[in-house]
Amino acid sequence: MDKLKQVLSGQEGGSSSDGSGILETANQASSLAWGTRMKGFLICFVLGILCSILGTCLLWIPGFGLPVFAVLYTIGNLCALASTMFLVGPLRQLKNMCAKVRALATAIMLICLVLTLCAAFWWKNNGLALLFCVLQFLAFTWYGLSYVPFARDAVLKLFSLCM
Repeated sequence: MDKLKQVLSGQEGGSSSDGSGILETANQASSLAWGTRMKGFLICFVLGILCSILGTCLLWIPGFGLPVFAVLYTIGNLCALASTMFLVGPLRQLKNMCAKVRALATAIMLICLVLTLCAAFWWKNNGLALLFCVLQFLAFTWYGLSYVPFARDAVLKLFSLCM
């Protein structure tokens, strides 16, 4: 709480003069207790899962099902991704996302998020929207596996055994 008061009163020493941005200041000044962070994480993560499930249920409605699915699925993935910011803070989350081991998965996932919405609304191509949703899922899964030690290696070995 003292850190937050220092930041809000402008008395924090050095953080703005050494080139650190607003994200680091917000990350350091967080006054959320661990329990509150866990609640925020769980609420955001469950909301993301519910959006994805609701979108999948609405996929089968003729006429407008696919665009609604694309939006809800994308919002669900964004909520699930943002939920970890409650645990580690926004700056560390962005650094983790851009780490060498998961930078490609992050880039593919974010590109597919944008392309899903473009395909559903701008290009009005249902097949492409569905393809980008599948690619979103695969990239998000690969991104998530990067946090589990040796998980990617195990998945690659499993697929190589299946082939």
